[in-house]
Amino acid sequence: MIHKLMLSKIVIIGAGAAGLFCASRLGLRGFDVTVIDNGKKVGRKILMSGGGYCNFTNLNVDANHYLSQNNHFCKSALKRFSQWDFIHLVSQYNLAYHEKEQGQLFCDNSAQDIVNVLINECQKGKVKFKLQTELYDINQTDNKFVLDTNQGQITADKVIIATGGLSMPKLGTTPIGYKIAEKFNLPVVPVRAGLVPFTLQQSLLDILSPLAGISVFANVSTVKSSFNGNILFTHRGLSGPAILQISSYWQQGEAISINLLPNEDLALFFTTQREQASNQLLKTILAKLLPKRLIESLIELQIIPDVVLKQLSARQQQILIEHLTNWQIIPNGTEGYRTAEVTLGGIATDALSSKTMEVKSVPNLYVIGEVMDVTGWLGGYNFQWAWSSAYACAVEMKD
Repeated sequence: MIHKLMLSKIVIIGAGAAGLFCASRLGLRGFDVTVIDNGKKVGRKILMSGGGYCNFTNLNVDANHYLSQNNHFCKSALKRFSQWDFIHLVSQYNLAYHEKEQGQLFCDNSAQDIVNVLINECQKGKVKFKLQTELYDINQTDNKFVLDTNQGQITADKVIIATGGLSMPKLGTTPIGYKIAEKFNLPVVPVRAGLVPFTLQQSLLDILSPLAGISVFANVSTVKSSFNGNILFTHRGLSGPAILQISSYWQQGEAISINLLPNEDLALFFTTQREQASNQLLKTILAKLLPKRLIESLIELQIIPDVVLKQLSARQQQILIEHLTNWQIIPNGTEGYRTAEVTLGGIATDALSSKTMEVKSVPNLYVIGEVMDVTGWLGGYNFQWAWSSAYACAVEMKD
C-alpha cells in the first residue's frame, strides 16, 4: 500500500456528480484529495434531479446519445466505465432502483441514496471537503496551482475542473469553469441552455396556453433530429420529454415539426369513420384520437376545419392529415438556464485528452463532466457522462 503522503495533492473544483465520483476514485487510490464547492452541501443537482429520484444512468448508453463538436471524444470514457459499472457500484450498496421507459433508471426511495453512495465512497478514500468556498482566481507557478478563495489560499499539485454548467442557477451554478478556461487560454464552444422548454410567440400562446397541463404523445423533429415522446402544453409554451430532447438540436429561428398522431394511419382512420359516422362533426371524430380542448384550439388555428365529416373533401382531408402530422411551429425561444436540465457547449474537447481528461496545453489540469462540450440526451445520459469522465480522469492519474 502506497503511503498517502507520497502521492500528489489534488483539488477538485465542484462537489457535483463528476467531482464527487472522481474524488472517491482518487481517494481510494491513495491520493490526497480536497473537494471545494461554493454550496452548503454536496450533490445539490443530484438531489433535484429526476423529480427527486435521480435518473442516475440509462441501460442504452452509447456515444450516439451525446452532442459534441467531436462526437468521438466520449467513446473511450463511456467504454471504460459503462452504465453496467455504475449499476454494479450502486448494487453493492443494495440501492433499490427501477427502470422507467426507454432504459431510464431511477432510485426507488430518493436521490439522496445516490449522494449517500458517493459520500460513503469519498469517506473510504479519506476525501476532504471545503464547502461554502468561493473561488476567486487560480494561478500556476513552479508546477503548483494556487487557488485564491474566500477561505484563503489553497495549493495543489493537480486541479480538476468539475464545475458543471449554468443550468438551474438557483442551485448556485456559476460560470467559474469557463473563467478558468479563459484564464488558461482554453477554447470554449459557445454555451446555451439544453433540454429546456420552448416559449412561443404571444399570438400562438394566447390560443395554446389554456391547454396548460394537457400532454399528448407525439413525434417532434428538426432538420437534425427527431424524437418520439410526450409533449406538454404549459402557460409559457411547450415542454415534455420530446420537446426537451429536440431543444438541444434546435437553433433560434428554426421551425419544429410536430406529428400529433405518429402511430395512426389517418387515411385509413378517415375511411373507416366515413363508413361508420359520416354525419358526425369532424371534431367529434377526432376526439377519438386527441383531447377535445386541443381540437378546439386547432380549429381556432384553422388547422382543423369545423365541418361535418362528410363535408370534408378529399383535398381537405389530405391537407388536414398534413397539418396533423407536420404541424410547423417556430418557437419564440427557450426558457433559458432557469429551467434547463443541462448546458450545451463548454470547454472544447479538442483541448483535452480523451483518455485522461487532462488539458493538453496545461499539465496537471483536468476537466470532467458537464463543463466540457459533451452533452447527453434526457434520460440519465448526462449522469453517466459524469461517472465515465470522472473515472477516466481518476484511473489514469499519474503521481
